[in-house]
Amino acid sequence: MNNYYVDLHVHIGRTASGKPVKITGAKTLTLTNILHEAERVKGLHIVGIVDSHIPEVLDELEREMEANGWGEHEEGGVQAGNVTLLLGSEIEIYDEHCHGPIHVLAFMPTIASTRLFSEWLKKRVKNISLSSQRMYGTGRKLQEIVKQLEGLFIPAHAFTPFKSLYGSGVKESLTEVFEPDWIDAVELGLSADSEMADQIAELHRYPYLSNSDAHSLRKMAREYQIVRMHQPTFAELKMALQMENGRAIVANYGLNPKLGKYHQTVCERCFAPMNESDECCPSCGHRRYVKGVFQRIQELKMEGAPPKRPPYIYQVPLEFIPGLGEKTYKKLLTHFGTEMHVLHQATNQQLIDVVGKKLAEAIVLARSGQLAITAGGGGQYGKIALT
Repeated sequence: MNNYYVDLHVHIGRTASGKPVKITGAKTLTLTNILHEAERVKGLHIVGIVDSHIPEVLDELEREMEANGWGEHEEGGVQAGNVTLLLGSEIEIYDEHCHGPIHVLAFMPTIASTRLFSEWLKKRVKNISLSSQRMYGTGRKLQEIVKQLEGLFIPAHAFTPFKSLYGSGVKESLTEVFEPDWIDAVELGLSADSEMADQIAELHRYPYLSNSDAHSLRKMAREYQIVRMHQPTFAELKMALQMENGRAIVANYGLNPKLGKYHQTVCERCFAPMNESDECCPSCGHRRYVKGVFQRIQELKMEGAPPKRPPYIYQVPLEFIPGLGEKTYKKLLTHFGTEMHVLHQATNQQLIDVVGKKLAEAIVLARSGQLAITAGGGGQYGKIALT
């Protein structure tokens, strides 16, 4: 078996005709650009595109397959050069019991099953051509159709304050919304890691995913995982999530949660740290705050011994490193080929030869999570500082 780099949450910003898909996504975030970035720049082996159910995107994919000689793998997924595209969807649910909004990811094994899912979904959303549309129906109904089509069901960025399972969805337990046996994995989001999530005992049965939720090409693979499989296909990934016959997630790579936009509780206006007990912000006097992921997990904390998990390795993306601008970034890619090579294979001396001692040391510290961090919150990323 081999180890593969996997990022399962990338959005499409525009179709080939220029129509918007993810409104907040970059215009350069097109199907062909994503696949090029995944293979040639990031060094990914599997990329999950979570707007694959949109009819124009499916039509575009089939045209590109014919033009480039790509094909569907017999075990699921589209083989596009040296990268496998997994056909995914991000959907928003808000059920009749006022649970929500909650974002979830669903992955289908084939184009045919994705088209069937798209037909089912378009009767339950207002605009099938836009990303992350609200589905009118329950979480369990959505799970049911995903399982009928032999897909994967994954709650997305499960702890963020807005549009997530534990952030704005359930009060105490995922059983309020979902059938537990029909969940295949849980996506952590940028403001949480495995240790934090494992404070919630009902999550111990699920594997954790660390994905980028990329809204631009540069953000791809800011979080990802290494997965051990025979080959990069839908079926192999499904077995890896179930830890079948030696397949497994080897390691999660992600931001230190403090770098995430919603880690700590902060003032809604000035982003100064706040406690829930504060009557008003000690910095500006504003009375409202945005509850952080750390605080929310403390509220949900349940007793129970967590399972043995793969390591969650803190890794600062290159774009977060002060002084590493676009010119230096391109220089690194020209010399080393992909970000994965820079982050995993390049030695300190090799980096020094390309970018000098100061930046080389920063990259080495960044990929091992040893840089000093000021926590983020309220929608603002945390920051790192070079000493």
